Amino acid sequence: MTHDFLSLFTVRKVHVQYFKGTRMKNAACILAAAALVLFAPGCGRSQNYAGEDYAYSSMDRAAALYGDAEFSPAPGAPGEGAADSGAPRKLIMRADLRMRVEDPAASGESLRALMEKYGAYPESSTARENVRNYTIRVPREKYGAMLAELEGLGRVFYKSENAEDVTVRFYDLQGRLETKRRILETYRGYLAKAANIEEILSVEARIADLENEIDGTGRELRALAGLIDYSTVELSLTGPAAAVPRSAPSLGEQAGKLFGLFGQFASALLLVIIGFVIFGIPVILLAVLLFWLSFGRVGLIKKLLRLAAGKK
Repeated sequence: MTHDFLSLFTVRKVHVQYFKGTRMKNAACILAAAALVLFAPGCGRSQNYAGEDYAYSSMDRAAALYGDAEFSPAPGAPGEGAADSGAPRKLIMRADLRMRVEDPAASGESLRALMEKYGAYPESSTARENVRNYTIRVPREKYGAMLAELEGLGRVFYKSENAEDVTVRFYDLQGRLETKRRILETYRGYLAKAANIEEILSVEARIADLENEIDGTGRELRALAGLIDYSTVELSLTGPAAAVPRSAPSLGEQAGKLFGLFGQFASALLLVIIGFVIFGIPVILLAVLLFWLSFGRVGLIKKLLRLAAGKK
């Protein structure tokens, strides 16, 4: 009996150990399966992106990789710190010069000679009877010398100068333009790897948007560069004020002035007479009527006073 009990105990112990081992194996299998489920997408994604031969799948992937790259400067391109990194400063120079000259037409000829000398050109010009206005664009390096010679055309009665620092804006536009060009080349590479019509259309639409953005940024950068390379001078040339001759009035002018004063007096007197006829006579007649009704033969007020005094 004791032997049977020991045999039963041994069998039970073996079963317990077996079940424990089975549970541990099952738990290990479950953990391995969970890890496979969690990490399998990441492994597949890494395989999709590894090397240069990965297949382009959707626009979302490109947006995730390069969406922020469009707004960051290209490698090596100056950005907001360009002014502090030794890059040349970009300044827009403007001047407003107003002068009094003896002959605006002759001064205009001298001005054309100066523009030819300094390589400048008139962006616009207007001419009035005694005034000539010019908007002149002059190369930046010759701006100061030409402005000094312009002051010799006549007497300056107004002058102002302004320098606008556009260094950060210039290099920012330049960096954005280079970055957009790199992004455009990247999307053109995607176009050759597109798997279906939908992806081709999506990539082509993005390429068209990038080309429009590059054109707009390029125009803005060229306009800014033009203002930097060619300074602007607003010039106004005014001739001497015309003198009005003064002479003593003649006898006829004096007589005419006298008759003019008499005519003004007669007109005022006539207005007074007309006003008296229109307003004065009716007022006088109305006053006489009221007096006759109150104190005359009718005597309404006198009768009222008698009644108030108790007289019949």
